[in-house]
Amino acid sequence: MPPTLTIDVPAEVAAEVVATRRDLHQHPELGFEEHRTSALVADRLRALGFDVHTGIGKTGVVGVVKGAHPGKTIMLRADMDALPIDEENEVPYRSQAAVHMHACGHDGHVAMLLGAARVVMSRRDEIAGTVAFLFQPAEEGKGGAKAMVEEGVLERFGIERAYGLHLASAHPAGQVGFREGAFYASSDSIEITIEGKGGHGASPHLSIDPIYVAAQFVVAVQQVVSRQVDPIEPAVVTIGAIHGGTTHNVIPSRVQLLGTVRAFDAGVRGKMAERIERVLRGVCESSGATYRFEYIWRYPVTSNDIEQTRYARALAERVAGGEHVADVPKLMGAEDFSFFAERVPACFFTIGSNGGPDSAWPHHHARFDIDESALQTGVRMMIALALDAPQHAP
Repeated sequence: MPPTLTIDVPAEVAAEVVATRRDLHQHPELGFEEHRTSALVADRLRALGFDVHTGIGKTGVVGVVKGAHPGKTIMLRADMDALPIDEENEVPYRSQAAVHMHACGHDGHVAMLLGAARVVMSRRDEIAGTVAFLFQPAEEGKGGAKAMVEEGVLERFGIERAYGLHLASAHPAGQVGFREGAFYASSDSIEITIEGKGGHGASPHLSIDPIYVAAQFVVAVQQVVSRQVDPIEPAVVTIGAIHGGTTHNVIPSRVQLLGTVRAFDAGVRGKMAERIERVLRGVCESSGATYRFEYIWRYPVTSNDIEQTRYARALAERVAGGEHVADVPKLMGAEDFSFFAERVPACFFTIGSNGGPDSAWPHHHARFDIDESALQTGVRMMIALALDAPQHAP
């Protein structure tokens, strides 16, 4: 059994991590608008002595430290953006911005990586290779990772391995969770307009009712998952919004629908647009309606490299103890860390943040919060990766 790896987080660093997380929680910023957050990150990294690069993917920040010994170049990632949610928690660090909230833990991700950066810089002589601390904008649906990749962040800094973490309210505080292979689902969007023929609600035979057609589609599209996708392959088609009509007795001319499509297999994902449109075409033709259909390719499956995941899991057992490390199930949520994992061997893992009822609310809920004791576990894992991965990761 490999020896325990002792990673000490000084009390002042632990306190700073909590204070930083609370400061960011009070000042949440949406995707590609993280100007205050980016400035705070860049200032902290410069003060520590990092080589700092800003404006990557609009508001992204990268801090680079080169070690005293040769080794690989690895990347440690934290996402920075908040969500358009009105916070319902009554806590001293409650969001001060209306309809802006850190309801997914990204404030904690930034705070943990900054805390790790402080400790790593104090142990710079132990580093073999190069470590890039990457602070990414716009994970929540806007593809900040994709923007950074398209601007050449991986090539610019010579990234050979990538690691990221996510706080998880579904798991006990301090638990480090891993899964080999597909971990988070792909996430794509559908936008549909059904065009009918408006008229009086009392004379439906003189109209083509797009609300009726939309209702038929919402029901019929579920056959894509239940009858066209292999039952052992998870997939989801959800219609999340329907907009149409103005009053009780008027048949509108059009209805708009918005939906999300999820899958864990690239082959299944690749066929979903065609399958969904075929259903839409059928229900529209049967009623004489027409349609506009747009399939928006957003996030691919987040798939962990098997060797990197086994390495990181073994490292976690040394850092946190085997009793605090677990295999965790797939999640139908999506993650744009997938854009990094498509390009370099990568591992994305979770840090449990559930310490009781107040921190058990699901992500994206207006009462989401974390047990802040979990932050130290994340800091220790990022420090361990920075010190160990450049020379020992496969």
